Amino acid sequence: MATAQYRAAYRSLLREVNKASIYPRATRPKTVASHVRAIFEERRDGNDSERFFHDMRNAVTFMRSQRMHKTLLERYNPLLGLSTEERVKKTAHRVGLDMPVTPKDEE
Repeated sequence: MATAQYRAAYRSLLREVNKASIYPRATRPKTVASHVRAIFEERRDGNDSERFFHDMRNAVTFMRSQRMHKTLLERYNPLLGLSTEERVKKTAHRVGLDMPVTPKDEE
């Protein structure tokens, strides 16, 4: 496998790992990047390098698809992640209604 293809596969996988991270860049643990680097270094000169790079391209495609799916789900389903009460209020508001105010028990 050519070195340019090796670098491209490594960089694209690392880029997707960084985009999938929930931590800000400054506080992101370096363990994932070091594990990815170790996997690539040990497999670089292997006999099944073509299969390895095919698997890495599949991993990048999977991670990119997961990120896109999450983005589309958040965009087209704005009630995702809300509690039941918040969801009912927003659904009622969407059709032009307001939820009645429930009196609190005063003791």
